[in-house]
Amino acid sequence: MDRLIIDPEFRDKIPPLTEDEFTLLEENILSDGAVFSPLIVWDGTILDGHNRYEIIQKHPELTYAVHKMSFDNRYEALSWICKHQLGRRNLTPQQKKYLIGQRYEAEKMAHGGERVATVQNEPLPSSHKTRAQIANDTSTSESYVMRAGWYAQGVDAAEEALPGIKQEILTGAIKPTETAVAAVAKAAPEERPRLAADLKKSKDDRDKKPRPAYHKAPPAASRKAEMQKIAEISAEMERDKAPSTEENVLCSLDGEIVSFMELFDRIFQEYPRLLSDGHYRQELIQIMQKMKQYITDIEGGRTE
Repeated sequence: MDRLIIDPEFRDKIPPLTEDEFTLLEENILSDGAVFSPLIVWDGTILDGHNRYEIIQKHPELTYAVHKMSFDNRYEALSWICKHQLGRRNLTPQQKKYLIGQRYEAEKMAHGGERVATVQNEPLPSSHKTRAQIANDTSTSESYVMRAGWYAQGVDAAEEALPGIKQEILTGAIKPTETAVAAVAKAAPEERPRLAADLKKSKDDRDKKPRPAYHKAPPAASRKAEMQKIAEISAEMERDKAPSTEENVLCSLDGEIVSFMELFDRIFQEYPRLLSDGHYRQELIQIMQKMKQYITDIEGGRTE
């Protein structure tokens, strides 16, 4: 039996099987008497087939095949793993976003650092071109790819601070907002355990917390504080790598709009009468007309 290497970073990019799924896979393999799908390896390290390899180790009498692949560096290997996993049909939306983000981060590294020394005369693709290619491959948008990169970093940071939460996020057992997840990676290390714990309890707390019986819209001060919190998170996310091109700025603006909509969704959940009560609903529409007028002004060429 081949002695293959299991790289934790490679393994953890692959959505794990449940116990029932693993048991069924093992039963099917034992029934066949062989592992029909080859183990995919690079430089002796498994890229795909970790579960099959575990079963082979338990049952060394099984026959199997190994398919070797060639890459210039581990980032190209990581990109391949993400692309391969994105071909699965049973991914949750969170798993898809995570894998797209991981692919983006890996390809940015693959196109820099190590590759500069080996391909001196080849122009390195920009982050914009990398995003465009991934967006085309995954039928998403460049802004989605950029946000997926932030999201993936946040998932990994949360897992490091609170082991086990990654599985809960990616399976949809808990559904924190994209902004809240991304903020974990940008926070100071000592703040990450608390932020990760907040991700885990956010849905439960919302379900258990009785809806407040307020009879008017929340005070402007509380709305302002919530908006300021979102703004601070967004500013922190950009602090290390401020956008330097128009394309990056547009992607960042798109992310801000997503955060804005998430904020309003949370407000409407906490204060449902803003939508159900005719008086409040009319006042809300009048307030939001300001944004509509702002868009109209931009469309008309006004920039002041």
